[in-house]
Amino acid sequence: MTILLWGLVRDQPMAAVLARLRRLGAPVRFLDQRHVLDTTVRVEAGRFSRTCVTVAGEEFDLDRVHAAYLRPHDSTKLAALRDRAPSSAEWRHAAEVDQVLNAWSDRTGAYVLNRPEAAAGNASKPYQLRAVAAAGFLVPATLVTNDPDQAGAFLREHGEVIVKSTSGVRSRVRRVGPADAARLADVATCPTQFQRRVPGTDVRVHVVGAEVFAVEVDSDADDYRYARVLGHREPVLTAIDLPADVSARCLDLAKRLGLPVAGIDLRRTPDGEWYCFEVNPSPGFTYYEAKTGQPVAAAVAGLLAAAALCKEPSP
Repeated sequence: MTILLWGLVRDQPMAAVLARLRRLGAPVRFLDQRHVLDTTVRVEAGRFSRTCVTVAGEEFDLDRVHAAYLRPHDSTKLAALRDRAPSSAEWRHAAEVDQVLNAWSDRTGAYVLNRPEAAAGNASKPYQLRAVAAAGFLVPATLVTNDPDQAGAFLREHGEVIVKSTSGVRSRVRRVGPADAARLADVATCPTQFQRRVPGTDVRVHVVGAEVFAVEVDSDADDYRYARVLGHREPVLTAIDLPADVSARCLDLAKRLGLPVAGIDLRRTPDGEWYCFEVNPSPGFTYYEAKTGQPVAAAVAGLLAAAALCKEPSP
């Protein structure tokens, strides 16, 4: 069996999974994006197509891959391309390598965590929320608009709302109240997502195959990821066991989205209701693992190794 990892070795989740796989003695090929300018991908069409990657003169047949873990970054934004124009041969080469490898990742018969096609749903939070509701979670009242009047009416109706990105681009979650009404004119320049603020306790859930790892987050910040930057106390993270029905909903949600590995953001209200805000298809689980000791990286590595044993490579 062969397990492929594609991404950056300095990326903490990638490094953690790589270390776990090596500890298991699994045969791993790591495709490091730092060497994208020394990487070429060749696709041979015919009765039996082949896809081969060559890095610094060493060729590797992707059709021999049994399982793959993907955390790729945009190669055109790496340090090696920082001073290159989009019209340059180097920039185009990096973009083409990403494009071909993404296409391979969606079409290969290998077990992939996670396929780009499935992860693409994160680009539209409103689309993702449909799957969230279908899985049985509560969803806050939500408005996506670039109409300041609609935004103002939504704010007056709910009193306090949360504003966030509608796409998969990371953004800082912020609270908006009546004092911010004058700033709502800014939404005319970009569709913005508003949600009714839901009081309660944040719970981050990582789904890895059939395993569920839940972490309760004690923080007084609207976005605990930036608590220290915003002058709040450091969040306190505690591993917890979810109620059986909530755990089942998390597994169902990940399955609906086609994500064997997923980071799910929940909030438990004081009344015991469970809301879901979004699902991350490439979760940075090492932050939670370091705080709680939950073996998420080991679970991802185990899932890859088990899948690779059951998969037959392409002919």
